Amino acid sequence: MSSNHTDCHYCLQSLRGRKYALREENAYCVTCYDSLFANPCEECKQPIECDSKDLAYKGRHWHEGCFKCAKCSRSLVEKPFAAKDELLLCTECYSDEYSSKCFHCQKTIMPGSRKMEFKGSSWHESCFVCQYCRQPLGTKPLITKDNENYCVPCFEKQFAHHCYSCKKVITSGGVTYHDQPWHKECFVCAGCKTQLSGQRFISKDEYPYCVDCFSKLYAKKCAACKKPITALGGAKFVSFEERQWHGECFNCVKCSVSLVGQGFLTRQDDILCHECGSA
Repeated sequence: MSSNHTDCHYCLQSLRGRKYALREENAYCVTCYDSLFANPCEECKQPIECDSKDLAYKGRHWHEGCFKCAKCSRSLVEKPFAAKDELLLCTECYSDEYSSKCFHCQKTIMPGSRKMEFKGSSWHESCFVCQYCRQPLGTKPLITKDNENYCVPCFEKQFAHHCYSCKKVITSGGVTYHDQPWHKECFVCAGCKTQLSGQRFISKDEYPYCVDCFSKLYAKKCAACKKPITALGGAKFVSFEERQWHGECFNCVKCSVSLVGQGFLTRQDDILCHECGSA
């Protein structure tokens, strides 16, 4: 039944000279409107009558006078507030109870302000800055040293090592050789360019060489087996008149007895024990 605003849409009593409320273009007397549509107040549980201000938050309703902090009872009308476990709290009470402290300044991070999270700690956005240039880090890449945060350019200027080979910054890992830092991928054999990180190598004129390259380029050849003589593993060798032998190759050419530490004779290019040489 439509209303012409002269009678209550529900009880049909005349509205002439009486207060009424409109809902979906229908008029209701105050009594009918409150009984049909008034929301119960979350605080006092009484209906919020049509002549009272109805304050709503996430589907719940309060009288204007009931909309207050659950801890200190201060009015929250037109004030910032926070909700915790369905309780409304002013920002001060919420901060005292629940807000985290800034890792840098140790002051409360107020509700509604932007908070940065890093390594399990919270920061004010204005406190989360590069220790060197003091510019905000936000979500930029950063590096931490001694519990201080640095933007990448500042960290590289202040602390990073530069590779002896390519001169670029070493951001992680690396190899030290002759007290100089190298990228692992730059620390290669001076001969064949094979990576030497974690491998055995030999130094020559301040350059590293893999065993094969050093043997080919610099190692002396054994007069007996003609293979390179290297000192890797503490191998022993014998030198005589500009010739060299592996320790295990320095034997009599006739009877093959070892001559290491023993007297010997020479016959042209051969070496002999005393017994074979005297025969």
